[in-house]
Amino acid sequence: PDGYLNTRWSGERYSDLEWGHELYCYGHLVQAGVARLRTHGEDGFTALVRRAADHVGDRFMEGTRTCGHPVLEMALVELYRATGAERYLELARRLVERRGLPALGEIPFGRAYFQDDQPVRQATVLRGHAVRALYLACGAVDVAVETGDGELLEAVRAQWERTVARRTHLTGGMGSRHADESFGEDFELPPDRAYSETCASIASIMLSHRLLLATGESRYAELAERTLYNVLATSTALDGRSFFYANPLRVRVPAAPAAGVNHAAECGLRSPWFDVSCCPNYIARTLASLPAYLATAGPGGIQVHHYAAGTVTGGGLSLEVSTGYPWSGGVRLRMLAAGSGRVSLRIPGWAAGASLEAPDGARVAAGATAGGYASVEGDWRPGQEILLELPMRPRWTFPDRRVDALRGSTAVERGPIVYCAESVADEPPLDDVAVLPDPPVERAADGIVELEVSARVGDGSVNGWPYLESADGDKPGKDTRLRLLPYHRWGNRGPATMRVWLPLL
Repeated sequence: PDGYLNTRWSGERYSDLEWGHELYCYGHLVQAGVARLRTHGEDGFTALVRRAADHVGDRFMEGTRTCGHPVLEMALVELYRATGAERYLELARRLVERRGLPALGEIPFGRAYFQDDQPVRQATVLRGHAVRALYLACGAVDVAVETGDGELLEAVRAQWERTVARRTHLTGGMGSRHADESFGEDFELPPDRAYSETCASIASIMLSHRLLLATGESRYAELAERTLYNVLATSTALDGRSFFYANPLRVRVPAAPAAGVNHAAECGLRSPWFDVSCCPNYIARTLASLPAYLATAGPGGIQVHHYAAGTVTGGGLSLEVSTGYPWSGGVRLRMLAAGSGRVSLRIPGWAAGASLEAPDGARVAAGATAGGYASVEGDWRPGQEILLELPMRPRWTFPDRRVDALRGSTAVERGPIVYCAESVADEPPLDDVAVLPDPPVERAADGIVELEVSARVGDGSVNGWPYLESADGDKPGKDTRLRLLPYHRWGNRGPATMRVWLPLL
């Protein structure tokens, strides 16, 4: 009768905030309620949700405690946006501010696991459990935007910058440690032990999108795109029926065939379900939400952040997008109705040499400079088109020298796609292969683009001691062509070995 709702917890209410997840579950309940409000309006379910949120406010508006797993913070801000009730925003603000004072008990992983080691405003990097850290940052951005708290927003921006520069995998994945599903230290980015949890990738996309909306800076959309194509897309099998919990960049041993429920995140083969199945549910929610990430609109026109076929209406404009992205770089935007305003198009940082063609009468307000937004404004007529061409050349990528686990290796990217080598069944193993940095050759295959690179492979022999007196004594000698496929396609042909980072000759 007081609004408390929980289908699992049978102990004393809120007696285990560290691990009980009661407030975490409320967060998802509230998010579901907000979705219902926005699509159907008030009904019995939304009344239940508001009652539960009011119950949490009665219990936690005052005091010093919070939940071990953030998510309620951003849900409450969304509920405030949907209802206008400021008590939800104030509760979210207090939950963000009290974490790190501290607000939770001691645990073996340490307070950083819960982001309870220091206040959000004082932290300089995302740390501890990756999903928790990213969800807390999302809530902090939401609070900062709605309260006009520039200091809080700048704190999260600084944390994002340091995390991207030091603690993010090439795929956009976050989290290097399996034991506590955490970030690890700066430049601790081992490809074979990368945890890169699917849920963390989704949380990263959510955070980057929030920072994009708050600042208008394209770098946030760039990371979201990288993560979308190379972690979220990787997590789900091509048939949509099995999932990765973790997304390493190197798998040394083919996995045993999956059998039912499997929580072995590092098993190397997608599973139909998990003991803790947060990832498949988050994937479904994110895919359903994708249209809201692709483009935004305001009084001045439309901003296109990610390229996919569809229609966008808002800001006094309506247009249709046609594209084969990410395999081809051509993007055609056709006006569906008359209107006046600006169309802004994100130019990825890798797209140096992009070109933009505007119709007669339209003005190019900002050119197609890599890492920014091109803008075309005008009084539009139906049928007028904007043509954007993004160069899709394969490129070699090299690691920062401080990433010890990657020194002496290279990876290949094309557009937003990261590539990998894969070996299944009787195909040559990947342990004793090295690549030459010649230009990769493109191969069309099943509507996608695969690559081939020059490589050398050894004979598989093993010395009696894995350390040599000369670097020249450990170079594979047989020339070969190595097939690279998009990283998100690996693991769909059965148990396999795989590597993104390849030794460089």
